[in-house]
Amino acid sequence: MTEFVSEVKVIPHNDDRIFAMLSDLSNLEKVRDRIPQDKIKDFEFDRDSCTVSVDPVGKVKFNIVEREPNKTIKFTTTNSPVTLFLWVQLKQMAENDTRMKMTIRADLNPFLKPMVSKPLQDALDKISDLIARLPY
Repeated sequence: MTEFVSEVKVIPHNDDRIFAMLSDLSNLEKVRDRIPQDKIKDFEFDRDSCTVSVDPVGKVKFNIVEREPNKTIKFTTTNSPVTLFLWVQLKQMAENDTRMKMTIRADLNPFLKPMVSKPLQDALDKISDLIARLPY
């Protein structure tokens, strides 16, 4: 497994508000207009899953597989050419000061790894930036 880790982001809200928003994917409706339509198409979601079409990969579905209140949300992919695991970790440092880190573990073969490592890290960095700026 190859691991990709985002920078630690500071979110000026309490961990319970952040967890409540991120652990229910139907809340993505509130930020649908912030998603770049040229990069992501066929965006569908419900409480426990999110499906997107990304060129050149195709349709990928993320499912929440574990929720640890106010601490961790774990995702895995289905219908993906590469098995991915995604973790969102939260740690409240003080009132209205929560730190967030995201991690992706991907099962990449040696041929694919050099081609997808930079795009995966870039995507993780952009997603973590977007999540840190959400209106909680």
